[in-house]
Amino acid sequence: MKNLSAENISFTDFKLNGFYSLEEWRPFLFIPFFLMLMLSIFANSILIYLIISQKSLHSPMYVLIGMLAVVDLLMPIVFVPQMLLSFLFSWNGISLTGCLIQMFGLHLATSFHSTLLLWMAIDRYFAICRPLYYHKYTEITNFLKFVVVPVIRNTALVMSIVALAGKLSFCVTNIIDHCFCEHMALVRLACGDISINNLVGLLTVFLVPSADFILIIASYVVIFVSLFRSGKSHLKAFNTCITHLIVMSVSLILALTALLSYRTRNNFSSNTHIFVSNMYMLFPSCFNPVIYGVRIKEIRQTFLKFIKNIKVLPSGSNI
Repeated sequence: MKNLSAENISFTDFKLNGFYSLEEWRPFLFIPFFLMLMLSIFANSILIYLIISQKSLHSPMYVLIGMLAVVDLLMPIVFVPQMLLSFLFSWNGISLTGCLIQMFGLHLATSFHSTLLLWMAIDRYFAICRPLYYHKYTEITNFLKFVVVPVIRNTALVMSIVALAGKLSFCVTNIIDHCFCEHMALVRLACGDISINNLVGLLTVFLVPSADFILIIASYVVIFVSLFRSGKSHLKAFNTCITHLIVMSVSLILALTALLSYRTRNNFSSNTHIFVSNMYMLFPSCFNPVIYGVRIKEIRQTFLKFIKNIKVLPSGSNI
C-alpha cells in the first residue's frame, strides 16, 4: 500500500470504530442500546402526546417539559440507528459532511437540554417567589427576553465549533474511536494546530452547561430560602423543584464527565469513555420522561387516565 503523508491527503470519509476492541462481543451491544432507543421513543412520545392533548397540562411548566421531551426524542434518533447498524453489520462509514451535520445536531440538542432546565428553573422562580407577577412574566413578549440570549449563545457556539472543525485537515487516520461524531473525537485526528478548537470547545462547555448549572443552582437556592421563610406547606412546589434538580444533576454529571475526560489526564479506557459519552446522550432521553411521569402528580394522573381509556376502548368498540 502506498504511503500517504500529511502534505498530500486530507481524509473526507471516516469510520466510527467505537467498542471495536470488544471484537466478537460487539454485536451484543445492539440489544441494550436498541432497548434504550425504544424506551426513549416510547416514553417521550407518550409525554409529548399527553402535554399536547390535555388542556390541563398547557401551563408554561408543562410546555417546557414537553419541549425537553422533544429534545430527548430527537437526540438519540440522530446517532443511535447508525450505531446499531455498526454493531450488527459493521456499517460504520460516514463522510466528513455527514459527521459535521451529526456533530451539529448532537451538540445543539445537548446545549438546549441544559438551557431548557434553566428555563424551568426560571419558571419555578417566578411561580414561587413572584406569584403575583407570574402571568405577566410568562407572557410571550416577556418570556422571549429569557429565550433570545440563550438561543443565540447556543447556536453561535455550536456553529463555531462545527465550522472550525470543518476547516481542519485530517491526515492522522480516518478511524474515529467513537460511536458518533463527538467534537474532540474528530478534532484529534487533525494534523494541524487544534488549539483554537480546544479553546472554543472548552468555552462552549463553560458558557452553556456550566453557566446554566450555576444559574439553576442560584435560582433554586432563592426558591428554597423563600419556601422555608414563608413557613407554609409548599409540598407540590418543593416536589417539582426536586424533580428538576434530579434531572439536572444526572444530566450535568454525565455531560461534564464525558466532555472533560478528553481534556484532563485520567485513567479512562477508550471503552469507558465511549460508554460515558453514550450514557450522556441516551440516559437522560430514556429516563427524564419516566422521572417526570412518576414524580409530578398531574402528569402521573393524566398518564393513568390515558391507560384506562386505552383499556376501555376495545370493549366500547364492540357495543
